Amino acid sequence: MTVRTRFAPSPTGYLHVGGARTALFSWAYARHFGGQFILRIEDTDLERSTPEATQAILDGMAWLALNHDEGPFYQTQHFDRYRAVIQHMLDAGTAYYCYTTPEELDAMREAAKARGDKPRYDGTWRPEPGKTLPPVPAGIEPVVRFKNPQDGEVVWHDLVKGEIRIANAELDDLVIARKGGVPTYNFCVVVDDWDMRITHVIRGDDHVNNTPRQINILQALGATIPVYGHVPMIHGSDGQKLSKRHGAVSVMQYAEDGYLPEALNNYLARLGWGHGDDEVFSREQFVSWFDGGNLSSSPSQFDHEKLAWLNNHYIKQADNQRLADLVAPRITALGGTIAGVDGGVDVAAAIALLKDRCANLNELAQQAMLFYGARQAPAELLAQHLTDEIKPALADFAAALQSAEWSVPAIAAALKEVLAKHGLKMPKLAMPVRLLVAGQLQTPSIDAVLHLFGRAEVLQRLQLK
Repeated sequence: MTVRTRFAPSPTGYLHVGGARTALFSWAYARHFGGQFILRIEDTDLERSTPEATQAILDGMAWLALNHDEGPFYQTQHFDRYRAVIQHMLDAGTAYYCYTTPEELDAMREAAKARGDKPRYDGTWRPEPGKTLPPVPAGIEPVVRFKNPQDGEVVWHDLVKGEIRIANAELDDLVIARKGGVPTYNFCVVVDDWDMRITHVIRGDDHVNNTPRQINILQALGATIPVYGHVPMIHGSDGQKLSKRHGAVSVMQYAEDGYLPEALNNYLARLGWGHGDDEVFSREQFVSWFDGGNLSSSPSQFDHEKLAWLNNHYIKQADNQRLADLVAPRITALGGTIAGVDGGVDVAAAIALLKDRCANLNELAQQAMLFYGARQAPAELLAQHLTDEIKPALADFAAALQSAEWSVPAIAAALKEVLAKHGLKMPKLAMPVRLLVAGQLQTPSIDAVLHLFGRAEVLQRLQLK
């Protein structure tokens, strides 16, 4: 059997971290077993589905590099297929027309509540041997209901939750087509999973109640039942379902906020799954380990600080030129000026110096403004640090730099020689050098900073008027 998984989001909003984790698990499971990963856009909610949300999903999947083997397929393009299957079920007696009005349905539910029963459809229009159905009312457009089995139970072994049993008596006859023949979500999912030969369905455990209904419809169609795995929801720090109030945002917002896709993938993989004590691992390692085991049945908690730590790890490991390509537009957006190939500080070199201390690319861009922003020090700081006492040492340092080899060790050696000559401690000289060259008191190692600026720029800025 070839493993075939799917990710099937509804384009009624952005791709959030819960959906991204579901996609990641489904993708990795297919890759682990050498199978196929299918992307399906479940856009039957015509009022709420938007092209913008669809594009946001596609962008998020592309950014995370969760590449699909087939698709994207759109449910709205398959209505003829759904209607054909519904007609087949009507002909086979596994579905039937129901003329119950919304008002009558509300009355049924209220009556059931009054009796202490579960609110549900009472089966008025369900055909049974020897049963006489009411006359078809004039002017009422029917829905189509699935004739759910009334006896026995639905049993499946869930990849996450183990064996689950639901009595058929707990399930009423599900509407599979609304008025006008518009197929419903649960029905479209079933037909798609059947047609696409889906073998494994990994999804959030908010779908557990849908599963017995979908299994019964699949059985009525004579289709093979997939293996299901329902992963618990992701919670915020307060133990409640992750939402906007916890800072839950679109996956692409994480890209805008300066996170690397490998960091978010790694972090999401550890939300509800584990491999011993391993916290940091590559996509290749994750795929090799992810066989459907070790999935937690308890909700996981989203920790922004841990994600930031992980992102810093991946930034430190990342290729400097790749980071430079990502950071350069952010520097420009901050008002920085990046010179052309013939002048200015090389962005990749600046990244190499700064990246260890940054949790995201936006922080890295802000730090890089040291080299690309306006570098005029405040007058009060210059007055404080650029004293008459220090000016002779600054002049000697500038003179030493004119002839020194332009390397970090040589600059450091020149600095130490001047400090020793004038009997100064490092901050006494380094502070005014930073102010004159970089326009600020806080920088990485001053010798490395001066080296990046280049001899001509440094000497020009160390000239004392």
